[in-house]
Amino acid sequence: MTPDALRAALDHSGAASSDFDLNPDVILPGRRVLRDAAVLVAFQQAPDGLRLLLTKRSSRLRHHPGQIAFPGGKMDAGETPEQAALREAAEEVGLPGADVLGRLPSHETVTGFTVTPVLALIEPFAPVPEPGEVEEVFSVPAAHVLDPARFAVEERRWRGQWRRYYAVPYGPYYIWGATARILRGLADRIGAEQGHDDHR
Repeated sequence: MTPDALRAALDHSGAASSDFDLNPDVILPGRRVLRDAAVLVAFQQAPDGLRLLLTKRSSRLRHHPGQIAFPGGKMDAGETPEQAALREAAEEVGLPGADVLGRLPSHETVTGFTVTPVLALIEPFAPVPEPGEVEEVFSVPAAHVLDPARFAVEERRWRGQWRRYYAVPYGPYYIWGATARILRGLADRIGAEQGHDDHR
């Protein structure tokens, strides 16, 4: 996996995704109000190749407590997704800056957010977790989370119904839900680009 592969993946069109993609029987309210949010899908070069920066959210948070997530959060008025993702990453993990590559298709969550993933490259840095929001900052190999074969479809009960979702576990980290769905979309785009290269 290389930075060029990430850049090339942005050239492939892709549809927006949602937490409901694997649950076609769910009936969504017609007048639901979604709040805008952005996350930073940040990769850094390491001796073993590209690695993805992730966080484990604090168990005290209202939304998605204890889950594995990208740095990110709600967009402030007047912010672009890029500005929001970089601001949140600075606040949550102390990220000093990033080389933004572009936006991935938006993702709708069950908690009522429209999330814009911002793809970026970052330099190695010393993370400083924000104690009220982040329990841990870590990284995982891009080769693992961008390999479609590593993903599984699992299910659990949510609000009295079985809900299916993507999961791509790595060691002690159970990466699932919106984070895994966004990564699966990126993995598919990279796979499409590599398949296109094979036929040139």
